[in-house]
Formats: sequence, structure tokens, C-alpha cells
Amino acid sequence: MQVMSYSFQSSAVCLVLCRYALSIMLLANDSFSPKKFFAMVGLSKKSPPEIEKIFMILDQDKSGYIEQDELQLFLQNFSKGARPLTAAETRAFLLAGDKDGDGKIGWDEFSNLVMSS
Repeated sequence: MQVMSYSFQSSAVCLVLCRYALSIMLLANDSFSPKKFFAMVGLSKKSPPEIEKIFMILDQDKSGYIEQDELQLFLQNFSKGARPLTAAETRAFLLAGDKDGDGKIGWDEFSNLVMSS
């Protein structure tokens, strides 16, 4: 099953991601929580290579970092037509992941954020 540019091995994982992304898209603004999302979809239980695949999807410009503009489109990577994250949600996501304060989330930071979910 194909969701955007990532092919999931398990259609069950894909369905969970899609359902959660769609439910978030319908919720009021400022309701998205990255840790809740990662926990609900079981990403924190995945292997580092599987987590890295998600990181690579989110790092759309292939800079090695997930920047603010890429975070804003987070849900749209999983569900076509999903709403963008609000400015507050994007800032909260960035603050949760950016531990070195450089304004972006690197692979190690993303991995730590996912694993702490």
C-alpha cells in the first residue's frame, strides 16, 4: 500500500497512520502533538532504519534536517489533503525536537523524539 512517497510493509500501519492523520486534519487547530502521533502509530517501537525512512520523507529538501517549513507540512506527508500544522503546532514540534537550538531537527534529534514517545 502506498501513502504519498513511502511504501509501508504493513497495510495495518498504513491504515493507522491514515486514520490518525485524517482525524487530526478534522480537529481544531493547535491540537497536534508529535509525541502522541508517534505513540499512536507505533513509530517509537520501530527499528532505527524504519524511523530513518520517516525522517527522510519529512526532510523533503534532503538537507539532512527537518526545517520549520517541512514540519508545517508534516500531516500532508501521510495523508493527501490533510491540513498544514498551525504556526503554534509547528513551533511546539520544533521545540520538542530541536535540542541543540539550531532551529531545525537533525536525524539524532528526530530519533530521540520518536523513541521518547
